[in-house]
Amino acid sequence: MAEAGPAEPSRQAVSSGTVFEQKYGYSRAVKTGSQIFVSGTVAAGPNGIVGTGDAAAQARFALTKIAGTLEQLGSSLNDVVRTRIYVAYRVHALAVARIHGEVFGGIRPCNTLVIASLIEEQYLVEIEADAVVGSALPLPPTTET
Repeated sequence: MAEAGPAEPSRQAVSSGTVFEQKYGYSRAVKTGSQIFVSGTVAAGPNGIVGTGDAAAQARFALTKIAGTLEQLGSSLNDVVRTRIYVAYRVHALAVARIHGEVFGGIRPCNTLVIASLIEEQYLVEIEADAVVGSALPLPPTTET
């Protein structure tokens, strides 16, 4: 009797429907097993750029977009274990880091923030996220008053 090899992890991709994903060969996110990898996310909304000239607003929008993508794959921001932030100009780094802190202060994933030239000048921030489904820390108990 032949032994069965290790099971292949399932792979699920999510698309946001932009022409860029098809044209350039990438997915908004890929889930394999319990791991989710979210592509670099900028403040591109259905009507164009959100938060033009405002790096903090762009970071907030990108993180909201990432949260929605994770939810589509059965996860949440609470499962995020690593983020990578690319900021176009050093002057915006602290404002973007503060938004990251507002969103992830209680989750505290690994993080890298670098200054980088982004794909288009109007994008000031791009954020990637990796998550492990079910890895969220339990929420502290609430006290009734």
